[in-house]
Amino acid sequence: MQSRIFRVFAGIIAVLWLSGCVSTPQSREVIGEYKHPSPGSTALTSRVLLDSVPFFPQEAYQCGPAALATVLQAAQVSVTPDALVSQVYVPARQGSLQIEMLAAARRHDRIAHTLPPDLESVLAQVQAGKPVLVMQNLGLSWYPQWHYAVVVGYDLAQEELTLRSGLVRDYRVRLPVFERTWQRAGHWAVVLLAPGELPEDGREDAYVNSVNDFAQSAADTELASAYEAGLRRWPQSRLLGMALANLNYAQGDLKAARTLYLHVTQVAPDYAAAHNNLAQTLLDLGEYEAARTHARLAVGLGGSFSATYEKTLDAIEKRIGER
Repeated sequence: MQSRIFRVFAGIIAVLWLSGCVSTPQSREVIGEYKHPSPGSTALTSRVLLDSVPFFPQEAYQCGPAALATVLQAAQVSVTPDALVSQVYVPARQGSLQIEMLAAARRHDRIAHTLPPDLESVLAQVQAGKPVLVMQNLGLSWYPQWHYAVVVGYDLAQEELTLRSGLVRDYRVRLPVFERTWQRAGHWAVVLLAPGELPEDGREDAYVNSVNDFAQSAADTELASAYEAGLRRWPQSRLLGMALANLNYAQGDLKAARTLYLHVTQVAPDYAAAHNNLAQTLLDLGEYEAARTHARLAVGLGGSFSATYEKTLDAIEKRIGER
């Protein structure tokens, strides 16, 4: 019996030793950049702690609701972990699924923006004052122990992160240790944005995708704020311009829609859908000749919705013929 216990214990030690040898390139890069910054780099500040971020001790199987309540309250949403349990906790799994966590954040009028799998991006959000919801695997790849926590600080000189985690308000963990547990959970990290706020990672496509997901449950005013903020950051974005123009059109603000559609056709002249939608808007406004010009451009450009573009042109030609 003793020899069996010894073999099991030795096996555990061996596995832990091997897992400790997993490479942590992102930690090395962040620490190396701090100690020896590249010329012209926008280096992170050495230490940040978002001490005002609330703390909810995470009881057994409740780390999902507690971590989500932490970032929601930091984003000025008044909610408790108990109120979130029914929205995110899956009893059969004794935990919370990522998709449910994201959906619950959107139901509370916040944009759930997934960060790139990059440690520096997480730290940049914290430096900007935004706590980051992360998922970790505190076990092993073949025996996972999934855990949600919230990054609220870092200290590059000490090479550590500070988390709201479990029953510990300020849980300090070495950067390489965190990287290993985060890596085993697929580098999942999310920041919550109020409509009108922007993430620090600067990825237009990712922001558009986050807002499109938010659009499924958002009010028009909140959605407009999100699109407008994005256009201030990326004024040449045809996707954001088109989305806001479509929203204006749906709300009956044809002049605002016309302005935006026209802008999109100028920054993306080969975007057939923008020409078509502009043509329809101009038709509705009684500007028939301009409408015909853009309808013909849409038909000429073609694409998957060619039949729609042709119908728009036919409607314009008919209206002109009736004059």
